[in-house]
Formats: sequence, structure tokens, C-alpha cells
Amino acid sequence: QVQLVESGGGLVQPGGSLRLSCAGSGRTFGSYAMGWFRQTPGKEREFVASISWSGKNTYYSDSVKGRFTISRDNAKATVYLQMNSLKPEDTAVYYCAADPTGWGISPGDFDYWGQGTQVTVSS
Repeated sequence: QVQLVESGGGLVQPGGSLRLSCAGSGRTFGSYAMGWFRQTPGKEREFVASISWSGKNTYYSDSVKGRFTISRDNAKATVYLQMNSLKPEDTAVYYCAADPTGWGISPGDFDYWGQGTQVTVSS
């Protein structure tokens, strides 16, 4: 069991930057892959990025590749999502998730979820 709490969301202008944080609790955080997903009303949850337990492997959706960067600090039990060059279509509730397999390759492997943080990109 792991508990996840997101923070860092807010209102930002197009082209701006924002960094999301996800603080985890539990002794097994360091063995989990971590990921970020997002969802807008009326749409299915969308994969954004993931990072393996070691931090050596990262994966990104094509829509955010080159703009977003996922990272983690296992000593602090925290995962981050640095978002640059934000676009209005990035507006969504962003969720942090944990994958017990440790690889973060398959979205279906993420079993634990945070409550989400709202990101709004608008002028």
C-alpha cells in the first residue's frame, strides 16, 4: 500500500512552465515505477509520462515529448513532472500513480493513484 499526494498545479499562461510534485508514503516507494496521467471532462484518462524504479528509464506520450520531463528522488519519496512550453490542450487534472512491477511500461500496471491536481493553461 502506498499513498500519493500531488501538488504544484495552478493557472499558467501558454508557453509558461510548471512543476508538479507527488509525495509518496510507504516503505516500498523506491521499488515502484511512477507515472503521471491526466484527464479532462468527458475523456478517458491519458498517459503522460513514467519512470522506472531506478530512474534510468523514462517514457513519454508523443503529445508531451520534448516539453515535459519526469524525474524522481527516492530518498525523498517524491516524483516530479517538469512541464515547459505549456499549451491550452495541456489543461487537465494531473494524477500521480505507482506501478508495483517497477518498470512503468504498461499503463495497466499502475495500481495506486493520488487525488489529482488541476493544471489550467490559459491567457
